[in-house]
Amino acid sequence: MKIGDAAKIYSAQLKDFWEQKRTLAKQKKDLEEKMKESPEAKDKFADEAATLELTYHKVSDQYDVYHDFMEKLREQQTAYFNAEVSKQQGEAMKEYAEDLGKIMEVARRISHGDKVPGSDEKKLMEYSMEMYMAAKNLGAAMKHEKRKEYESLWDDEEEKPQNPDPEEVANNAEFSGDLPEIVSVGEICEGE
Repeated sequence: MKIGDAAKIYSAQLKDFWEQKRTLAKQKKDLEEKMKESPEAKDKFADEAATLELTYHKVSDQYDVYHDFMEKLREQQTAYFNAEVSKQQGEAMKEYAEDLGKIMEVARRISHGDKVPGSDEKKLMEYSMEMYMAAKNLGAAMKHEKRKEYESLWDDEEEKPQNPDPEEVANNAEFSGDLPEIVSVGEICEGE
């Protein structure tokens, strides 16, 4: 089961069991109040109090099962999310390093007095005006009989697809582990 799907299903279960725990706790409190107000009716309410107590513990135990499962689910979801973020950061750093290498190559070519496309010069200027000016000054000082002419270093790049949303990747990952059985609150309460 996908993590996102499991999160929806089991958080709904968790909510139902939480609400039932609250309801049962209130019923227990109300019954205790009745028993305090009317000591002679204590025996009358004893069976009901015992049944409420047992039901409350069963509901609470199942709530704990779902709660523990949701913790494991969140841990896996976070791990997948962090892995995707790290992957995307690594790709961005690789791309940055490649671009920096290209910028340095453009500066080297200009400083040797060679011709580079205007788009490459523009990228060098955007990166560092000082580096661009230094390369241009060095290139102007060079005396070449024949200047080399280069193609753009960036023209061969194709449009890169957008990185997926890390949360979407995490939600679509398969949960690795055992899924607890889905039991309704009604089944637990009727099992008495």
